[in-house]
Amino acid sequence: MSERRARAHRGAALAATLVLTLPLAAACDGSGSSPGAAGAPRTQAAAGVGSEPTGSISANVSGGSRPVPVDKVVEVTASDATLDKVRLAPAGGPTEEAPAVTGRLSEDGTTWRAEDRLEPGVAYLLHARGEDGSGQPVRSTVRFRTVDLTLDEQTYPSVAPLDGETVGVGMPVVVNFDVPVTDRASIERHLKVDATPAQPGTWHWLSDTEVHYRPKKYWKPGTKVSVDVDVNSVPAGGGVYGQMSRSLDFTVGDAHVYRVDAQAHHMKVFSNGKLLRTLPVTTGKPGFTTRSGTKVIIEKFDVKRMNSETVGIAAGSSEAYDIDDVQWAMRVTYSGEFIHAAPWSVGSQGRANVSHGCTGLSTADAGWLYEMSRRGDVVEYVGTDRQMTLDNGYGDWNASWAEYKAGSALG
Repeated sequence: MSERRARAHRGAALAATLVLTLPLAAACDGSGSSPGAAGAPRTQAAAGVGSEPTGSISANVSGGSRPVPVDKVVEVTASDATLDKVRLAPAGGPTEEAPAVTGRLSEDGTTWRAEDRLEPGVAYLLHARGEDGSGQPVRSTVRFRTVDLTLDEQTYPSVAPLDGETVGVGMPVVVNFDVPVTDRASIERHLKVDATPAQPGTWHWLSDTEVHYRPKKYWKPGTKVSVDVDVNSVPAGGGVYGQMSRSLDFTVGDAHVYRVDAQAHHMKVFSNGKLLRTLPVTTGKPGFTTRSGTKVIIEKFDVKRMNSETVGIAAGSSEAYDIDDVQWAMRVTYSGEFIHAAPWSVGSQGRANVSHGCTGLSTADAGWLYEMSRRGDVVEYVGTDRQMTLDNGYGDWNASWAEYKAGSALG
């Protein structure tokens, strides 16, 4: 499904009279309109038809005062007839917010099934045309309206990485929803990841608003990945529906894996399995221990202000700091751990741990590492008794494959 704009200003949908016109014996006039949509039906004689058609066309939606649910998959069926054209679109014409609904006609021409779901609060017009066994034309027109939904009844997905981005081998697919999903299985059935070359992978729900996908092992370098978050109008539980479908493609770059030993005070930098450099570092001092485990670079800043109050250290305390221009900063946890240039601690790098939890390097070493790094690159830490968690950044690799798979709503 193509991507659609969020429907924040969808308030005024097109009004329409809800009418079901039964199959009529009328010659095709080429206008595409229904002979019975307004006024009296055309007679067989006026249409130049000599006999009643023996077939009929019906749909699983009908006009009436009761709106149609947005997750209804529209189907059209021909009895003793075959279909040659079906059109389902907003009564006032397709728009970006409410496009025409595509569908597939069966090989024998007896059924048509929509391939897209409906938009909320929209008046739709369904035209179906065919002919019976004797060649007599058969038509059906249905006007109906879908249930309207407030923004609180819709959940919008934000997706990472970005379309066209090149990422590291540890990058998960991250989908965040702005309204909680209580029917995780319903939504997960419409989340799809295709990788070339193929690699086993699974979704894992961190909460009702966040679900991640990772392969069993780090992505293979050069992998092409396509993501389809096809949740528009899909039930999310509790009367909430997906608001918009998203799709994107990204590429996996070289395998950058950085191994930090907090006891040895160094970082080994590997690219595609080859050791490029061993860099002296300093990590967290007692009371500010750096977490051990597998981390992934979340974002990069060539210059970053670092203020201790953002990590719970009060201004004015003996441990307080406020540095405006920290260079070559790469975030690896949501809680505030970065890899960055720390020229003030060069004398301790390679010898002692003196930071407040970040991994400090010389300005030159940090600049070199920053230049080669990208979002999704892996940083593996050992040497401390404080462990990384799944939800503190892209912590997806801190669970076994079996544990990670258990976080899928589909088993």
